[in-house]
Amino acid sequence: MPAPSITITSELSGSVVAKGANDDLSAMILKHAGFRQIEDWHGRRHRLPTTMPVADQVAIASHAAEMLRAARYGVDLAPSLDEARMSTLATPLESYAAGAALLQITDEIRSAESGEALRQAVDQLLHPEHGALERVREALEAAGEHISDLDDEAYRLADRFGFAADFVSSAQSELVGSEDELLRVGGPSRSGNELPARSSDLSASRSAALAVALAVSPAAAKVDVAPTAFGTEVAESRPAVRPPHASGPRR
Repeated sequence: MPAPSITITSELSGSVVAKGANDDLSAMILKHAGFRQIEDWHGRRHRLPTTMPVADQVAIASHAAEMLRAARYGVDLAPSLDEARMSTLATPLESYAAGAALLQITDEIRSAESGEALRQAVDQLLHPEHGALERVREALEAAGEHISDLDDEAYRLADRFGFAADFVSSAQSELVGSEDELLRVGGPSRSGNELPARSSDLSASRSAALAVALAVSPAAAKVDVAPTAFGTEVAESRPAVRPPHASGPRR
């Protein structure tokens, strides 16, 4: 029987959650990496604290994914939590903060598991006053106006930016009222009865791969994860104050 697929995503709250780890081995690996196990009516899942620095969340999520894959699990790791991918993108994104923010929104949209979660993510784009589309429309309009201020002869270029701003405005109009429709997208979360049955037996290949999972997680050690035995709770990481998020100034 193939191992279940495990999804590791970042929620809007800032917490990193691993879902689909319904057997004891995957739960053991996630707890060893630094995740805390939670079991309620949603089923079993694993979470990193919202107070944990983003860099530590990325390091732990990436390490957990490596160990799970070594144990023959399929892992769907959000791109924003993939340390290898983020290090590749770090240099170009350093100069494009807006693009990096939109990439994060795209990840949240792709990982949304309900209409409400999808609506919250899409609201970052469509909010009539603070959404990304409105900011883009304003920026294009301002660019066109400033081109005219700098050079009267460059009116054709200024018009092109004005036309582009109009196109964004048309896109906004097209999507007016979509919030209520997004709420109806998808169904309720799966009940606990639909979760795969846990298996108490480990296959030979996964048992051998468990040796990889026994490696001490450098990321977990960094946040003071207690070196306890498998199957016991992992200590909470030291809380870190997240810097307040402030929106950019408006014209």
